Amino acid sequence: MEIIEKIWEKLIEKEAIEPIILDMSSTNVPTDFFVILTANSSTHMKSLREAMLELLHEFGKEIIYFDKGENYDWLIIDAGDIVIHIFTEQGREFYDLEGLWIDAKRIKGK
Repeated sequence: MEIIEKIWEKLIEKEAIEPIILDMSSTNVPTDFFVILTANSSTHMKSLREAMLELLHEFGKEIIYFDKGENYDWLIIDAGDIVIHIFTEQGREFYDLEGLWIDAKRIKGK
């Protein structure tokens, strides 16, 4: 899927920390992909959020919801079939989405 490749490229370009993309189609979650990444500061988190929103817009994706505030440990961008989770290091460790969805196939990332 082209959009998944472009998301991955943008995450690498924007220096997202330990990004992964999970195929959620075999789970009971009503989305196809989870994109999970860590930001190193609130400024980095905002930059990643804006880059992801811009990319989704370029592909004509409707944004169902996204966190607009700042200084969160976890920001979500819900584009229906793709849900992007941007964490602080502490937030990612606490919520442990990779552990929660250990059975989901990893498309990209470690």
